Amino acid sequence: MDTVEDEILTGEGVALSTGAAAITNRMLSGLIDLIVYGLPSMALLYFLTAATMFANAAAQRATAIAAMVITLVIVPTIVETLSRGRSVGRLACGLRVVRDDGGPISFRHAFIRALTGLVEIFGTFGILAITVAVLNARAKRIGDLLAGTYAMRVRGPKRALPPIEAPPHLVTWVSAADILRLPDGFALTCRMFLARAASLHPGSRARLGTELGARMAEYVSPLPPEGTHPEHLIAAVLWERGQREASIEQRRAVRAEDEAARVARLPYGVPDAVN
Repeated sequence: MDTVEDEILTGEGVALSTGAAAITNRMLSGLIDLIVYGLPSMALLYFLTAATMFANAAAQRATAIAAMVITLVIVPTIVETLSRGRSVGRLACGLRVVRDDGGPISFRHAFIRALTGLVEIFGTFGILAITVAVLNARAKRIGDLLAGTYAMRVRGPKRALPPIEAPPHLVTWVSAADILRLPDGFALTCRMFLARAASLHPGSRARLGTELGARMAEYVSPLPPEGTHPEHLIAAVLWERGQREASIEQRRAVRAEDEAARVARLPYGVPDAVN
């Protein structure tokens, strides 16, 4: 997949919003993480300093560095790796760190981010990280640029997609047509294409519509009437698919109610006892 600005272009040519987090949300989640990681770091440093009070200066410095590395690099790396890009601050703010292609991060990504954070966050009191994030379209800090990651919104207002309506002149045909099971990814791509068709460039819209319509025709028999517009074909098939799935679910619910009533009813017409 190719990344374009704040969107990801899928193999079918449909741009999906990546939902990059705003700099303010990143600052808030970072402040929460600073408190979560900073307080234990200070406590550990205090106890280790007290334990090495009678040691030489070199041992005290080594102990202080070890405490900082454990709490500011190792612990955040382990937390982000095991939680797939989450932390206490990001969990509270509804964020997650992901790769540039939208996939989950690995140990390498988390380690680079944590190690770079020692300089750009703690070494400059966050000034360097904020400056770079403000200048980046996805609010990336230096650690994100080096690791190939960014912070993504995973919680927020949901936008409902407009309902699909079948073109009236195709209702009779699609109601009697045999429709094979559509792959989930392909069905979602067609759904997103119809939702965003009006905002696409006319040339791109025509090209994508033709490609998706030709692929959609492979799952339908008989073929639609000659001269059917590809977008009308896609809309008709998705609409009929939804109607059939809704009908199946309705019949399943009715059967479940009948079975529950039979289970509760006594056999052979024996009346239930009245208490």
